[in-house]
Amino acid sequence: MSPNATRVLHHLGLADALEACAFVPARTEFRSWRSGGLISTNPLGETLRDTYGFPYYHIHRGDLLAVLVAAAGRTDGITLHTSARVEGFRQAADGVHVTVSGTEHSGDALVGADGIHSAVRAGLFGPEAATFTGNVAWRALVPVTRLPDRLIPPAATVWWGPRGHFVCYYVRSGALVNCVCVREKQGWEVESWTERGEYRELKDDFAGWNDTVQTLIDNADPDALYKWALHDRPPMPRWSRGAVTLLGDACHPTLPFMAQGAAMAIEDGAVLAACLRGSSDVPAALSRYEDLRKDRTAGIQLGSRRNARVFHLRGVQAWVRNRAARRASARSMTSLFDYDALTIADRADG
Repeated sequence: MSPNATRVLHHLGLADALEACAFVPARTEFRSWRSGGLISTNPLGETLRDTYGFPYYHIHRGDLLAVLVAAAGRTDGITLHTSARVEGFRQAADGVHVTVSGTEHSGDALVGADGIHSAVRAGLFGPEAATFTGNVAWRALVPVTRLPDRLIPPAATVWWGPRGHFVCYYVRSGALVNCVCVREKQGWEVESWTERGEYRELKDDFAGWNDTVQTLIDNADPDALYKWALHDRPPMPRWSRGAVTLLGDACHPTLPFMAQGAAMAIEDGAVLAACLRGSSDVPAALSRYEDLRKDRTAGIQLGSRRNARVFHLRGVQAWVRNRAARRASARSMTSLFDYDALTIADRADG
C-alpha cells in the first residue's frame, strides 16, 4: 500500500489502525530466480515517509478490509449490507433504483465498485468477458515461526525468472510472510479468490528456483494454497452514464505487477468524493470524476500489463532488463507515489 494510497487512508483517520496491523518494509529487492543474486533495489520505509509524507505498508487484505469496515461502522450515514448481490438497476427522474438480493434501494447515485466482473458495468455497457492473460497466480501464507531466523529481509523481495516470478513480503506486523507466485500457463482460467491449488503443482511450477523460494514453498500450509487466473481488460473510453458510475476494478481492472490495484480504487474514492461534495448536478459530478481519473488509471493498467512481460523475460532480453533496472533511480516512482487524490479536483479547477 504505497504513499499515494496511505495519504488518503491517513486523511480518513486510519493511521493508528493501519500501523497496528501493517508492516513497513525497508526496500524492494529484485533478485535472480536461480542464484538469488541481487539485481537492483529501491528504498521504501523511512525514505518514502520522508519524501512523500506517508508510509508504504504491506498489509494483509483481510486486515485492511477489517479496518475499513470498522471505520464505516463508526461513520454516520453508512449502512453496510453484506452477502448481497446486485441484480439490476434503473435510472429515473427521482434518482437511481438498484435491486440487491431481491430488495430495491433508492438513491441519488449508484457507484459500481463490484470488481472485474461488475454487474453494474454490464448493466451500463452490456456484458463483455474479461481476457485471460496467460498468467496464473498462487497465494500462500507462511508463519515466520516456521522459517530460519533472518531468512526473509524486511523487504519486498521479487525473484524474476523465465515465464514467471515469485514475490514475498511480511504482513500482519511481521507475523506472516505473504507469497504471490506467478507462472505463465495455459489451459486453466478460473478466476476466484477461494480456488484451492495443489501443493505438488506449485512445487513443480517453481522447481529449480532459488533455495529461499523452495524454503518458503516447503513451509507453506498445503491446505491453504490458493490460485487464480489473472484476467485483464483494456482501458474503458467511458465509465459513467447519468447518475451511475464505476470505481476500481469495475472500470480499470489492474494486474498486480505494479502493486497498485487497491491504491487505484482508494484514489478513485477520494476523487469521487471531492467531485460530489457540494455538487447538485450528480451526472456532471460523475463525468468530472471520470475525466480526472481516466488517464491516471489507464497508465497504471498499461504499465502493469507491460511489467507482466518484463518480469518474465529470458536470455539477452533479461540481461538488458537487469542492466536497466540497476540504472533506474527512486525518482522514477515520483509520479506514482506523489499523486494527491485529495486535492486533484481542486488543482484541476485552479
